[in-house]
Amino acid sequence: MAALFPDGEPAPADGALPAAALAGLGARPFGVYVHVPFCATRCGYCDFNTYTAGELGTSASPGSWLEGVRRELDLAARVLGEPPRVDTVFVGGGTPSLLGADGLGAVLDAVRSTFGLAEGAEVTTESNPESTSPEFFAGLRAAGYTRVSLGMQSAARHVLAVLDRTHTPGRAVAAAREARAAGFDHLNLDLIYGTPGERAEDLAASLDAVLDAGVDHVSAYALIVEEGTALARRVRRGELPAPDDDVLADRYEQVDAALSAVGLRWYEVSNWASSDAARCRHNLGYWLGGDWWGAGPGAHSHVGGVRWWNVKHPARYATLLAEGHSPAAGRERLTADDRRVERVLLELRLAEGLSVDALDADRLAEADLAVRDGLLDGPALAGGRCVLTDRGRLLADAVVRRLT
Repeated sequence: MAALFPDGEPAPADGALPAAALAGLGARPFGVYVHVPFCATRCGYCDFNTYTAGELGTSASPGSWLEGVRRELDLAARVLGEPPRVDTVFVGGGTPSLLGADGLGAVLDAVRSTFGLAEGAEVTTESNPESTSPEFFAGLRAAGYTRVSLGMQSAARHVLAVLDRTHTPGRAVAAAREARAAGFDHLNLDLIYGTPGERAEDLAASLDAVLDAGVDHVSAYALIVEEGTALARRVRRGELPAPDDDVLADRYEQVDAALSAVGLRWYEVSNWASSDAARCRHNLGYWLGGDWWGAGPGAHSHVGGVRWWNVKHPARYATLLAEGHSPAAGRERLTADDRRVERVLLELRLAEGLSVDALDADRLAEADLAVRDGLLDGPALAGGRCVLTDRGRLLADAVVRRLT
């Protein structure tokens, strides 16, 4: 039943994990990610594992997907033996809000009945502003969700058009207000900057809209032109220019200045929050080497140094689980060096930085040079941590290469 990926090994049909991976389970943060593969339309920049109704036809449906997720969560409980209560749940996609509040409530019920939720668990769902309403948010809150992440991308109509986003400017802000009125204290808006044709004043208008919405968390990402997307084809044909690195750096500084001015502080290179409580705990679990089970087509998981990924197509995913098999397509066991590299890659992006105990003598010397080059904070390094400077954030990938 298992497929072999070029960079992985076959995954056991029963999903079994090595005893070493299960050791210490529960001592680290444990989260559940649920991937919803459905979208009403396909955005031109997106390379996520998503499908429109026309692409799926009758091969899969939200009903068959949900049954598959329930079966995978049951499988997870068997594989983990005594699964820990879940600290965080994140429902992503795709467009989870297409399931409606009842469908998302059923997803959370499945997690709750299989694992149980830890006291104070963070429960997040992504949502497209166009498929939300006051009633939707009220239903989510009643179901037990504590956090909503809304895809805004931009407030400029022509920028949304380049991205093939279908929501209207202003709808994301209205949706955030509706969620706040429904009782959500923690709200995120996603921005994309650097889209071809976006001007500094367009981004300024988007930032003004974000601040007007009163959210306590903002994620802002530079546009990446992914191979295989409609946007990549347009760039290749010369219809649109590729994003310019210097412009992207200017836009990042513009985002950081606007958000910092109102008390939204960066805690990860692409994420800003108004307080520690507003930080996304689920994503922090990824960045700090926690354990999580990813359920759904194409979802990735990690437990105790073993990482695996599910088959991508929803129909194949549901069929494997209905036949009593794991939906995993392949997996890899991280070596000590793999884990060290990933720790540097992820923790260095955090405002608290990376402990120098992750570095050997040669890499400590590189850290000293990075201080000289203005990429790492000197006093922080003297105190035992590698912390990016403002300039270092712009060149974070280059700093990672130096320290790995």
